[in-house]
Amino acid sequence: MAGEAGPDGLSPTTTGFGTALADIVRCSTCGHMQLERFPDDRWLADAYRAAASQGYVDEPEGQRQTARSALARIECHVDRGELLDLGCWVGFLVAEACDRGWRAIGVEPSDFASRHAREQLGVDVRTGGLLDAKLGERRFNAVVLGDVIEHLADPGDALRRVRELIAPGGVTWIALPDAGSRIARLLGAHWWSVIPTHLQYFTRASLGVLLARHGFELLELTTAPKSFTVAYYLSRLDGYSPTLGHTLTAGARALGLAGRQWAPDFGDRMAVIARPRPDALVVDPQRG
Repeated sequence: MAGEAGPDGLSPTTTGFGTALADIVRCSTCGHMQLERFPDDRWLADAYRAAASQGYVDEPEGQRQTARSALARIECHVDRGELLDLGCWVGFLVAEACDRGWRAIGVEPSDFASRHAREQLGVDVRTGGLLDAKLGERRFNAVVLGDVIEHLADPGDALRRVRELIAPGGVTWIALPDAGSRIARLLGAHWWSVIPTHLQYFTRASLGVLLARHGFELLELTTAPKSFTVAYYLSRLDGYSPTLGHTLTAGARALGLAGRQWAPDFGDRMAVIARPRPDALVVDPQRG
């Protein structure tokens, strides 16, 4: 299973299914899995700064539809105000939030993605590390971590930072692959979320443990399918069989279906909404 990132580096669009940067180990108690050893912090930072891909850029309608679904869930728990998207990639959620009346900003380490957000979408996205940006504490009504926490060597650091950023009464929305889902268990090492960019493999139980440990109250837990064109989803089958992927994609084009939006719910991407508990005692493991 352990392998290399490949020629595209840590790209968010890949068909390198079944390849991780190291062997994966599993907790027998909560089912959480992670790499046996993590890449060097500097290597990771450089790799994410250099990350680039047209995959999501070329799927604006689906990206916006997925963003609108996330924002609608967030708005069930908090009024529109200031929103921060940490790891916003090319900025579609930031743009949709602004359109809905939020005062939204994003932070993104990729030079390519953050530049696209600013130049093509006209949104406020800062280039930099997710935990380093100077943003103002206890400011945001909502902090978004969409497909981010599984990329981090220390996800607890991210939650500690989120607690510092959320205004009283605010919430965080976190979306990520569900390694405890039925299809993930069925496919095992060949699951499409076993890819070089992922360092952590959360289950619902292990995510709940992490949130509780860092003083968050779980408000909502759902599946969170993504919307892409039929052609995009079928092309992902190249990771298993290039012949099958090409054949089905060509068939969809011939039938006029390739450009249709599709959001199949395989049950293996989850989203949580959580709120910091003001009375929670959060223990910093670095300090005992």
